Amino acid sequence: MTGSVQAGVRMTKFKTIGLIGRMGSARVVDTLRRLIRFLDAHEYHVILEDRTATVLLDHGQQEASRPMLGEICDLVIVVGGDGSLLGAARALCRSGTPVLGVNRGRLGFLTDISPDEIEEKVGEVLAGQYELEERFLLDAEVYRGGKLIGEADALNDVVMHPGKAVRMIEFELFINDQFVYSQRSDGLIVATPTGSTAYALSGGGPIVQPKLDAITLVPMFPHTLSSRPIVVDASSEIRIHIGETNETYPHVSCDGQTRVVSKPDDILYVRRKPQRLKLLHPFGHNYYEVCRSKLGWSSRLGD
Repeated sequence: MTGSVQAGVRMTKFKTIGLIGRMGSARVVDTLRRLIRFLDAHEYHVILEDRTATVLLDHGQQEASRPMLGEICDLVIVVGGDGSLLGAARALCRSGTPVLGVNRGRLGFLTDISPDEIEEKVGEVLAGQYELEERFLLDAEVYRGGKLIGEADALNDVVMHPGKAVRMIEFELFINDQFVYSQRSDGLIVATPTGSTAYALSGGGPIVQPKLDAITLVPMFPHTLSSRPIVVDASSEIRIHIGETNETYPHVSCDGQTRVVSKPDDILYVRRKPQRLKLLHPFGHNYYEVCRSKLGWSSRLGD
């Protein structure tokens, strides 16, 4: 399984709390200051990510790099949107440090604590009243002539797309060395259950419950109308061979950030990452309630 939700009162002692905030937002700064006052009042050791610290003048807290937060903190709280948490997840999954999100973005599928209830909800989590959910990530590697030329990881998705050019990409898809199809399209989205409510959803992919150990492959504007999303076991090795005759140099993006510009005849491998993100939710977290709220689903007949 992706990591079933584990709920209840825990004896975990959070003593050292790391803070990461989205840059360029006055609202995030205000929320960080409020959070620092709350943590200081309850005598927690607070450590600010060094980039976040640059927007907080005279904060009086210890600073550390993002990877170092994973080594020395018992918990990291991210203040921002889902994008902020995605970046933190990629850096912190290796250390296994739990992550808690305070929403200062738009949707907030991952950052589910409202700024208005920081003291209450963060206090409950610090007291051991929380749900622990493990989410898997993806590793992406691009090979050229048998040599690795680029790699990155993603919590949401790995996307092969044409970049700025509006041209179709020809490629072959293999799953566990079994040939699936040749395709001409704008690219392919390889999404985790976490990413099923992100770019893959816009591309017509299914919403995948986060507990499922599955990967979704969503074609982007395929030339063949019968091409549809495929859901495979998360232990699968996905191999995408970019056609030799392509005039396009496809980009490979992880969580929306371009990592590699590939060439014709390159090979992209996507695999499940061994390490997982430990994501904390306040007690009583309900995934379907989040979907209703964020996606505008009706809550009753007649709505």
